[in-house]
Amino acid sequence: MAQHDAIFPPGRQALYEKHRYSAAIRSGDLLFVSGQVGNREDGSPEPDFAKQVQLAFDRLNAVLDAAGASFDDVVDVTTFHTDPDKQFETVMAVRDRAIGPAPYPNWTAVGVTWLAGFDFEIKAIARIPARADRGEGRGSR
Repeated sequence: MAQHDAIFPPGRQALYEKHRYSAAIRSGDLLFVSGQVGNREDGSPEPDFAKQVQLAFDRLNAVLDAAGASFDDVVDVTTFHTDPDKQFETVMAVRDRAIGPAPYPNWTAVGVTWLAGFDFEIKAIARIPARADRGEGRGSR
């Protein structure tokens, strides 16, 4: 049976423990990242949508980094949107800066009616590079 390791970005483990989930789970060379949102330091949603999306991508990047991975290692993304038609252009601008040029990961966008006060959420699956398989990820527990 494969070992599963919880991954937490530095300084945020208490938030995940409070809500009883892991930021990510490493299983073999795969990393399954929980949905990340654009919250302010107090945990409340960032009201400016573009900033909220950027913060969600920043949070995803922090989780990837804690596991020794980056956006280059992401193979699958799912995003959740409360108003996809109005939000698409803003999300794509942030996405393009974060993901970079082709080849792009798989991507599924889902319109939803509720995200606990947020308007955007992003989750991902990444293949952890060989260097991280040797235990060099900084945020494992």
